[in-house]
Amino acid sequence: MAFSGLANAKFGISMFPTDYSIQPAAVAQAVEERGFDSLFFPEHTHIPANRRTPFPGGGELPKQYWHAHDPFVALSACAAVTERIRLGTGICLIIERDPITTAKVIASLDMVSNGRVVLGIGAGWNQEEMENHGANYKKRWAIVREKIAAMRAIWREEEAEYHGEFVDFDPLWSYPKPVQEGGPPVWIGANSKWVFDRVAEYADGWMPIGGLGSGNMERLTEAMEAHGRNVRDLTLALFGSFPDADQIRGRADQGFDEFIFNVPSEKRDVVLPLLDNYASIVAELKS
Repeated sequence: MAFSGLANAKFGISMFPTDYSIQPAAVAQAVEERGFDSLFFPEHTHIPANRRTPFPGGGELPKQYWHAHDPFVALSACAAVTERIRLGTGICLIIERDPITTAKVIASLDMVSNGRVVLGIGAGWNQEEMENHGANYKKRWAIVREKIAAMRAIWREEEAEYHGEFVDFDPLWSYPKPVQEGGPPVWIGANSKWVFDRVAEYADGWMPIGGLGSGNMERLTEAMEAHGRNVRDLTLALFGSFPDADQIRGRADQGFDEFIFNVPSEKRDVVLPLLDNYASIVAELKS
């Protein structure tokens, strides 16, 4: 529940797991050993060599974007060597995935992890990457909305069917069902002016990068109320949290109840000391 200050706050780690960095199972064990609550992996199936879309972060696109493991394969490895931490995507590019097969992948991961999956989603920024998958860039959020609704139908119903503009299938059987009733929580990772209505309509949480601008909590609250929901029932997860105790306290006062630190795609000798540092900050906040 949001607005609980730091009393019930949770802390996690995000990282691009790559073929040249510390491997997924090893970082998951290190995250759990240090008392963190979650681990998030992002997704890019590939990066087009002739990409025209500029990198939102500015400058050259870092190489981890085209060296990253598939997040669900990587998280499955993490599930096998951990018992407690939640395993999330931050974010999964639903726009590039078939909803029937993705529903099965996610349900399978939720079962093998004993109900520890968090599905962070977004519509992405790389137009050429999406178009390689046959996705319509301009309608990406409308497509994401339908795919989430279709996957939830598969998770919840014995004979699921869905008939929309972009997703359409007749009754089907699909198992396993997720351990988490109704499926894993869906957190939207986006910062646009339209995100508040999207979160209010069909998400269980919001995970913006960088936090709240002026008036955004009010906009989110109004959107939730317009959909007959209470903003306190959302998880508010600050993605890319700055590792500073005072800043985190300020974000908690805004309403955030999850804080996710980034670590770079590097070897153990770089990643593990960073995890130790972040763990010491968490210990200070909880003392």
